[in-house]
Amino acid sequence: MIPVKRINHVGIRVSDLKTSRDFYEQLGFRFLAGPVGPEPVAIMEHPCGINLNFILNATVQPGENILMDIDRKHPGYTHMALEVDDINEVQEQLHELGIAITGGPICSERGSILLFIRDPDRNVIEFHQPAGKR
Repeated sequence: MIPVKRINHVGIRVSDLKTSRDFYEQLGFRFLAGPVGPEPVAIMEHPCGINLNFILNATVQPGENILMDIDRKHPGYTHMALEVDDINEVQEQLHELGIAITGGPICSERGSILLFIRDPDRNVIEFHQPAGKR
């Protein structure tokens, strides 16, 4: 077994830094640096320790998410799930921010509650309240 401690960051290819930065700041992420490096990359971090690397080399504008929105199912990462304590509070905050909920709330067979949104590039973000919370 490889002794992994945690996920260090999630890389997301975006079409526009300002648009993505503004969106993720609404979710509580703060801008750290960028663009830096040969790709280039911009870095944001949430107070809980989750880091996002925005890869700033998209060559097409947002449209369909080829991993989620088309009938032909390509392999690849489909979403990130952010754990929360109170899905109702998240839903209220998203409504206040004007961020559309694209799925849920859904109660899973194991009792967790899931809520989905899309970022400006149509990447899926899940808010996940584990079973037994609240």
